[in-house]
Amino acid sequence: MRRSLIALLILVSAASLLAAPRPRARDLGVPFEGKPGALNAITDVAGVEVGHTTLIRGEGKLIVGSGPVRTGVTAIFPRGKANHSPVFAGWFSLNGNGEMTGTAWLDEAGILDGPIGITNTHSVGVVRDAIIQWQVKHANKPEIWWSLPVVAETWDGWLNDINGFHVKPEHVFAALDGAHRGPVEEGAVGGGTGMICHEFKGGIGTASRVTHGHTVGVLVQANYGLRRQLRIAGVPVGREIPEGAFRPDEDGSIIIVIATDAPLLPHQLKRLARRASLGLGRMGSISGDGSGDIFVAFSTANTVPAERGKTGAVQMMNTEDLGPIFAGVVEATEEAIVNALVAGEDMTGIDGHTVKALPHDRLRAVLKKYGRLAEKL
Repeated sequence: MRRSLIALLILVSAASLLAAPRPRARDLGVPFEGKPGALNAITDVAGVEVGHTTLIRGEGKLIVGSGPVRTGVTAIFPRGKANHSPVFAGWFSLNGNGEMTGTAWLDEAGILDGPIGITNTHSVGVVRDAIIQWQVKHANKPEIWWSLPVVAETWDGWLNDINGFHVKPEHVFAALDGAHRGPVEEGAVGGGTGMICHEFKGGIGTASRVTHGHTVGVLVQANYGLRRQLRIAGVPVGREIPEGAFRPDEDGSIIIVIATDAPLLPHQLKRLARRASLGLGRMGSISGDGSGDIFVAFSTANTVPAERGKTGAVQMMNTEDLGPIFAGVVEATEEAIVNALVAGEDMTGIDGHTVKALPHDRLRAVLKKYGRLAEKL
């Protein structure tokens, strides 16, 4: 069974590498503000690595424990797998109908020690525990290792057998071991596999901004919002493409991870995390009562002393210079969400529930109608 699972993961990974690259939002003519990094991804921040394990199997009627399965796990390393030194971090909850573990320690110490995990609501525990197992295995002194991992979730139960608990420790290990620099897979991958955004297929999206000599990168797991709320580049896209909407009330959540190489301290990073709210607002979200909109930000600039008795010098930006960094967070958050939507493909899950992808041709037509289609693709 274990060999079959590993073989399946290899085949899924190989297929994703061979598949033709899907267009991103800018390729379709969606206009955005700001200058992106080379990859327009969170991995433009030097050292950041992202890994996914995607679980898709079965179809038809829901049989709890058997499927259909449409879920996974995503891992983000602030300094990469090989560098276990902590980073300064801060977090913010715009609406707390969700979960992000480890936040009490983020508030207390302002330090993130290890990777961030994102998965479905009922797999937070197994992902948290598996991250600790992975850390113990790779620690220099595993006998004294301790960890309070940051693991966040959004609910994929419309498409996925969420009560079947299909995310296992080996899936978490695969996402951690497979984390890499370079382009980041988007859409129905990793923790974003079964997610829905504005009643279109949602999932993982990423973007970045380069501003005043620093880079800001954002990764989202987008699973929120009603169709009629959706705005892209200021255009009421959701009202122009109402077909396929199926929810009477807002449901779902969004997790936003912000990385930067700007020298910021924990209280400044909390301010960064708050600004993700404005990028989300640009998309039309009202952060409804049923939504868990929780954001975390970290900086790779400073070396945080990791041993007792050690001290270290730190740098910080003047608060009056943070405006361009704030703008970068807002802009990259907005674009990351649109990239998640653009990367979506039609998906059918439990009991025949089908969620359609945002149609690229219709999106371009709507943007053109409102004079917002970028001429140069």
